[in-house]
Amino acid sequence: MSYIISGIQQMGVGVKDADEAWKWYRKYFGTDVPVFTEKAEAGLMLPYTGGQPRNRYAILAMNMQGGGGFEIWQYTCREPQPSTFDIQLGDYGIFAAKIKTPDARKTYDYYQANGVKCLSGVHRVGQGPLNFFAQDPYGNVFQIVEATDWFQNRKQLTGGIYGAIIGVSDIDAALKLYRDVLGYDEVISDEEGVFSSLGQVPGQKNPMRRVLLRHKAERAGAFAPLFGRSELELVQLKGGHEPRKIYDERLWGDLGFIHLCFDVRNMEELKTQCAKAGFPFTVDSSNSFDMGEAAGRFSYVEDPDGTLIEFVETHKVPVMKKLGWYLNLKKRKPTKPLPRWVIKAMGLSRVTE
Repeated sequence: MSYIISGIQQMGVGVKDADEAWKWYRKYFGTDVPVFTEKAEAGLMLPYTGGQPRNRYAILAMNMQGGGGFEIWQYTCREPQPSTFDIQLGDYGIFAAKIKTPDARKTYDYYQANGVKCLSGVHRVGQGPLNFFAQDPYGNVFQIVEATDWFQNRKQLTGGIYGAIIGVSDIDAALKLYRDVLGYDEVISDEEGVFSSLGQVPGQKNPMRRVLLRHKAERAGAFAPLFGRSELELVQLKGGHEPRKIYDERLWGDLGFIHLCFDVRNMEELKTQCAKAGFPFTVDSSNSFDMGEAAGRFSYVEDPDGTLIEFVETHKVPVMKKLGWYLNLKKRKPTKPLPRWVIKAMGLSRVTE
């Protein structure tokens, strides 16, 4: 069996106060269903945590309308550090998270009315969907993008994670990972210039190449209907600002977008293919990790500029924790989606204000 990528499982974001951040993401991004909350030691990320295991508090939360979730990550053993420079579009790493919405203008109006900082007006990139840029209270940038595929209609203004904008030094080199391994094989747009539609997005005045990628094939796997389709935008600067690595001289888990995570099956085959493509696993939990409420295997690779991509092969996941209902995914056919009613049952643990 070849490896399967079921979709974007979550975006990792480092914050100072995970509970406070989750409350904000619940209100404005609808990620109100916790998969797990856990305090533990991150002992396997030594290449990215200064060679030492670090204590942390993490929350994985989903929006059951559709899309990926957030892994909200807080150091409990040290003060998480901000970037020492002003991050701009085109710097190497995850510059922005994409959030899907059924109605960009309605979401924009709601954000404006509720004091959410909007960095641009509602606009299109070429013939693409309506979108706009916003910022959370912690300085993280989000692109809110209209989408048409939804797991269910919960009458929320947004779904979850729809993709990412990633700064790279060489788009053609980066495609060896994002296209050839991760399957983003459809070029929606490939444009070069200065983009006035970016409004107040940091770095908007620099000339750049922007390549928007999607995947032609439908994703398969247990949670593919919930994750839905997704897109990635690669940005390469063509002058002006001299790009830097967003996490230069900082640790994984410090403030900002720390990784983009994909839900996968057949990790061993994925490991083989990543190595052949020139992206060997830099972290591998091997047999299984156990987070109490969830278990599986995780690994990391770096893109050509050091941006961290995580893979998670889920073995156990809670459906209704109060009733002790957990799914064992190791026994399921890898390509087969879970019944929709089973996925929807996860929403019974929804946190309301």
